[in-house]
Amino acid sequence: MILSLKNLSKTYSNGVKALDNINIDIHAGMFGLLGPNGAGKSTLMRTIATLQAPDSGNIHLDGLDILNNKMEFRKTLGYLPQEFGVYPNMSAHDLLHYFATLKGITNTSERKAIVDKALEVTNLSDVRKKHVAGYSGGMKQRFGIAQLLLNNPKLIIVDEPTAGLDPAERHRFLNVLREIGTNHIVIFSTHIVDDVKELCTSMAILNGGQILCQSTPSQLVQELDGKVWQTTASRDQVELLQKQYNVISSSFNDANDLNVRVYSDTLPGEGFVPAQASLEDVYFTTLNQHEEVPTPQIA
Repeated sequence: MILSLKNLSKTYSNGVKALDNINIDIHAGMFGLLGPNGAGKSTLMRTIATLQAPDSGNIHLDGLDILNNKMEFRKTLGYLPQEFGVYPNMSAHDLLHYFATLKGITNTSERKAIVDKALEVTNLSDVRKKHVAGYSGGMKQRFGIAQLLLNNPKLIIVDEPTAGLDPAERHRFLNVLREIGTNHIVIFSTHIVDDVKELCTSMAILNGGQILCQSTPSQLVQELDGKVWQTTASRDQVELLQKQYNVISSSFNDANDLNVRVYSDTLPGEGFVPAQASLEDVYFTTLNQHEEVPTPQIA
């Protein structure tokens, strides 16, 4: 199973180039699309979901030209946007049965089995009779996954699904995605590095409408081995370090000084020690190396 994007571009009427010649192949499993807000992630997700048309390029899922076969493709698509509404005063159980009927699952016993399985996978069986409008943010997101599983989609798209979730809800939601990711292509769009690190077997970094890199998280981290260094500095010293070195990031330590991480092929200077590379280092280093790529404020 493979989703193939070739030469995909999109420019909005205001002149913003939201997608700039995207070429990428995505295989079964959890695929993380990582990028800052305004990088073009949601534009790409909506384009793949056939909710908007690109200016040029094509998209194929297992050989199916989805841009020219939208209705056939949508039968195999599960899409969870950043925000979605729910019907008030309806339980998860009743609402899923309603959605399943709309999807053409008319056999009562078959529909019951499908709904029960979706509730089980998303850990909502115990609250199946509760009104969805009264769910917490994390429960609503898991309900969103339950409803898109009803038609057993080949491709699942989730756009910034953990934004606003507390740590416990985020953990439960990621576990649900991890479970379904083994049998589907799941595209997980986010600006949160830890979500990709914990969840995804392959990934790409997007900014300015361009794919800056694509590989597995472990391979990208490995490529930075021996090139990340750390030193401790006061707040006043950090600005000077930023002028002298390729600073990746800085964070406060217990002494209220800053741990400063620097990218360099060799020892940057006195006071630096080797640091173990992380996916966060990969993310910031990649963005820094492509600073000439504009970051238009697009969805």
